[in-house]
Amino acid sequence: MPENSKKFDNVKGVILAGGNATRLRPLTWVTNKHLLPIYDRPMIYYPLQSLQKAGVRDALISTNPHHAGDFINLLSTGEEFDMRLQYTIQKEPKGMAQVVGMAESFAEGSSVLVLAGDNLFDFDLKPAIERFKAQGSGARIFAMHHDHPEHYGVVEIAEDGKVISVEEKPKQPKSNYIVVGIYLFDSDAFDFVKNLKPSDRGELEITSGLIECYRQRGDLYCEVLDKDDWWIDAGTSYEELFAANEAARKRVLGQNKK
Repeated sequence: MPENSKKFDNVKGVILAGGNATRLRPLTWVTNKHLLPIYDRPMIYYPLQSLQKAGVRDALISTNPHHAGDFINLLSTGEEFDMRLQYTIQKEPKGMAQVVGMAESFAEGSSVLVLAGDNLFDFDLKPAIERFKAQGSGARIFAMHHDHPEHYGVVEIAEDGKVISVEEKPKQPKSNYIVVGIYLFDSDAFDFVKNLKPSDRGELEITSGLIECYRQRGDLYCEVLDKDDWWIDAGTSYEELFAANEAARKRVLGQNKK
């Protein structure tokens, strides 16, 4: 892509809301997990409200062919969020990096803020976006401290915030910081994805694939979330889904008392 066609300062949103969510069946036999309720709203509202809070007004929602109509019925074109929504279909779950590649025509040369639709949080992404823009090129991932990092993608970070290494579920983690489902990529991501090869499980990986491309190039940085920031992966198990509902309820009731 010619350098002058890049729009690094413009950031569009991409929400990953596909997959079959087999670990949450029978809840997901007839609906997408991102449409399940998290206390007082559907799960998909959380990433949309995060984009809205960060000032992102254009977003692409990727889902599977079985539930696309449900998302459109619920969200329409995004007026409720003062956003412009578009949709794309991932016919088979072939990896998160595949979805990033599918967003190329939507991005139109802009950078993208990619959110895993089942990762819920309420911190403001706007300052991180400004730091990302100040880089001039590259990518930023997000991480938080965890007592058992061996179950997640583990990131090793230099003092200046540059990423030294990222390993998926290592037996001997090099740090206690785990990667969460928030990513900022410049438009070079689309060319990187085109050259990725499927992993052993047949997917285009975002951690060992796309993120690793930026790390090797030397312009991958990490945002470390504060220990008091609320974040939860709500889509991995019944327990996590239940915990997300409890946490959301407490936060909503706490805000209503103010």
